[in-house]
Amino acid sequence: MAIDINKLSWLVGGEAGYGIMTAGQKFARAMILGGLNVFTHVEYPSLIRGGHNSFGVRVEERELTCPILLYNLVAALNKDTIIRHKNFVTAGGGIIYDANEVNIDECSIRYDIRLYNVPLMEILKSIKGAIKIMRNSVLLGASIAVLDYDFDYLAEAIRGVNSKKKKGSKIAELNVRAAKKGYDYVKKNYLSDFEVKLKKKTRKKRMLLTGNQAIGLGAIKAGCKFLSAYPMTPASSIMNYYAKKELDSEVVMKQADDEISAINMALGASYAGVRSMTSTSGGGLALMSETISLLGMTEVPLVIVNVQRPGPSTGLPTRQGQGDLKFVLNIGHGEFPRIVIAPGDVEECFYETFNAFNFAEKYQLPVFIVSDKHLAVSYKSIPKFNTSHLKIDRGLLLSDEEAANLKDYKRFMITENGVSPRAIPGQKCMFRSSSDEHNEYGEICEKGDNKILQEDKRFRKLKTAEKEIPLPKLYGPKKADLTIISWGSTKGAILEAMDYLESDGIKANFLHFVYVFPFHSEYVREFLKNSKNVVDVEENKSAQLAGIISEFTGFKIEKKVLKYNGRTFYPSEIYDELKGVYNG
Repeated sequence: MAIDINKLSWLVGGEAGYGIMTAGQKFARAMILGGLNVFTHVEYPSLIRGGHNSFGVRVEERELTCPILLYNLVAALNKDTIIRHKNFVTAGGGIIYDANEVNIDECSIRYDIRLYNVPLMEILKSIKGAIKIMRNSVLLGASIAVLDYDFDYLAEAIRGVNSKKKKGSKIAELNVRAAKKGYDYVKKNYLSDFEVKLKKKTRKKRMLLTGNQAIGLGAIKAGCKFLSAYPMTPASSIMNYYAKKELDSEVVMKQADDEISAINMALGASYAGVRSMTSTSGGGLALMSETISLLGMTEVPLVIVNVQRPGPSTGLPTRQGQGDLKFVLNIGHGEFPRIVIAPGDVEECFYETFNAFNFAEKYQLPVFIVSDKHLAVSYKSIPKFNTSHLKIDRGLLLSDEEAANLKDYKRFMITENGVSPRAIPGQKCMFRSSSDEHNEYGEICEKGDNKILQEDKRFRKLKTAEKEIPLPKLYGPKKADLTIISWGSTKGAILEAMDYLESDGIKANFLHFVYVFPFHSEYVREFLKNSKNVVDVEENKSAQLAGIISEFTGFKIEKKVLKYNGRTFYPSEIYDELKGVYNG
């Protein structure tokens, strides 16, 4: 049997509340410590305890962009994990389980799957002070042994994660001992001939980050000193990240009573001159609608993060979807400009969040960052960010001296580019802000000609911003047999599917929309007119990006690959669909 070196897809599963997520993070960190790259995939129900949680880790030497559908090795804490995932185990793959907890004969396992019976609770009973939740560490040790990987890396990862907790050192050592017992048990009782082996490479400086963590880090780098939000899955970990960074980074995280309070706090802080942000998901964003419209009228800059989940209503709170794109493009009564950014991976979450704050202040408008559950919670190993080129640009924000020297300050002055000089309360120039339509001084004005002047002024910002908003990013050759159109986190799976197509001799390219609005109509129209076999790939029912493209360019995309079952795309699924389109 051929053995794959450093090419693994691993999964741990069990009930919520039994350390599945922690186990997955430790496994991923152990891989990075050995010089390997990872991409993780998390699924969990809307429950605190019970149900089924799973944490998948894909491992290779090359940089990874997405999870895959099949697993080489499944570490199961219970029978439900085996039943749910047995059909996704590769031929020659394995399942680690505890026969004292699971009657494997009832699970109808294929003959080509290897079984590793490890007595998890019996092992823990031999360790003084160990508790039931530490079964996850026994599973980790057993997994490392099956894969013939260096146990020291797992021990280092366990200590790194557990040492941050209360009584960390003691808990860490108990977990290391549990893992070592699991490791030794497998080495003693099973042959070292599994289909995958992991070998250390030269350790590189790598970070392990989720999209939400990268957004938080990008905001801090951009000088965002205030985050107000109300917890809502899958956006809540942005709040958690900011709360942990309050002292070290001199930022403030305020948990508000609700989403309405959250955005109003953020608006107030920004109005006072502090770079501010709020984060939520679709239902929370709906509550923010009136204040978003107020941002449009008062021209207060604000970054708003919407981490999507499937709707409508409560929908699937912990699952994947891309159903809010048109909602974000149109939220708020009346008409006012905005910028909409949809990062496609962890790196873009960091850099585009930084850019979002510059754009918000330069053009004095709301900037939306549109993420989703898959991007929010998936860990990816990445090199350290290059921040040498990142410069904070606060636009036409007046200094105290500039404000004091103004003789006739017009906060909403009519300008050629739509942007007016911005003062903040406390500076020595007087101005008014109102939710009503107003004249250049901010005084309420209901004259028709003034309405036209102010509305046109606000919308000129879009023309100005469009000059520096990046074009959609093209991956692959300019001319191709297939042209893929998409946005957001589908990026990773599409890029890998393109590799599969290339192996079949099919040349594909991919136009990825990170900046969805302002929309580069002329560029997109010309590109699509000169492309063949154009296919829209999205994780929603109505092909929202395709509809936006049709609205702004008149080009109608007929071929669509859509997924809206609350789960992310796998590259094999996209490949199969695109192959069908090509063979048409």
